[in-house]
Amino acid sequence: MNGKLLTVENLSARYAVRAGEVSAVDGVTFALARGEVLGLAGESGCGKTTLAMSVLKLLPENGRISGGKVLLEETDLVPLSEEAMRPLRWRRLAIIFQGAMNSLHPVYKIADQIREALQAHDPDLSRKDARARIAELFRLVGLDPALADRYPHEYSGGMRQRAVIALALACNPELVIADEPTTALDVIVQDAVLREMQILQKKLGMSMLYISHDIAVLAEVSRRIAVMYAGRLAELGDTVEIFDRPLHPYTRALLSSVPRLRGPKTRLSHLPGEPPDLLHPPSGCRFHPRCPRALEVCSAQDPEWEDFGGGHYAACWNPAGGDA
Repeated sequence: MNGKLLTVENLSARYAVRAGEVSAVDGVTFALARGEVLGLAGESGCGKTTLAMSVLKLLPENGRISGGKVLLEETDLVPLSEEAMRPLRWRRLAIIFQGAMNSLHPVYKIADQIREALQAHDPDLSRKDARARIAELFRLVGLDPALADRYPHEYSGGMRQRAVIALALACNPELVIADEPTTALDVIVQDAVLREMQILQKKLGMSMLYISHDIAVLAEVSRRIAVMYAGRLAELGDTVEIFDRPLHPYTRALLSSVPRLRGPKTRLSHLPGEPPDLLHPPSGCRFHPRCPRALEVCSAQDPEWEDFGGGHYAACWNPAGGDA
């Protein structure tokens, strides 16, 4: 594994709403090496997409990074202006959004949309060379280049998602953030797209932050998995270690809700209660109101981010350690 490409240090992000400020991301820290795939898991509303948008500095007008650093190698992206960020997006950092139809302009042909991204970063690129690059990208993601001059509505769901992947790869980025890229696809197409992304990641050697609410999907594509809850990281570690020895009760709850094809039969369980209101988050550990292992200290103090060995981290006062 090569050196660190992305380092996120104590990153926090907030949204201004009528009632105050929502703490969507709170003190998140992790690193991503060159050529590595890191999975980010968590239920809807936990801050996964906000984290992705913070890394790319694409938060909406009511959003802001309230603290921390986002280091692309040695460069901190947080203080950079929009003008300084534009050359970095798509050339060094790119994103695959979860809604393929919403990611593509409905009245422009796919080829024109990819060409626009190419020429934005290389104004001297000729139309002929752009066309050749588009054909190359289509073949790379398993699409017929002859389809490039069609509109998004003429593609199937899986084809549109492949076109979005081609758009993200247009400028050979070093890091791709895939934000639930297969959510709207049926399981057969989802599996095909996942396999294609794995092949592309290995072939191109790019780093990837793969975001999903489905921890089983992350197990297929990620070497390491980070689990997020209510704006904070709950656990981070090697994928096999996370599945074999989950430490945080929330991670265990996620895993117990996923059916397994191997091993003894177990009853699937659900997590009672609702995620906390991030406008007024609970004190201490944000998971304690729903936690079956909560202690008195859990509601009073924030748990420390602790290394339990082998790069397996968790923030929990009463970690399970695989004992239950």
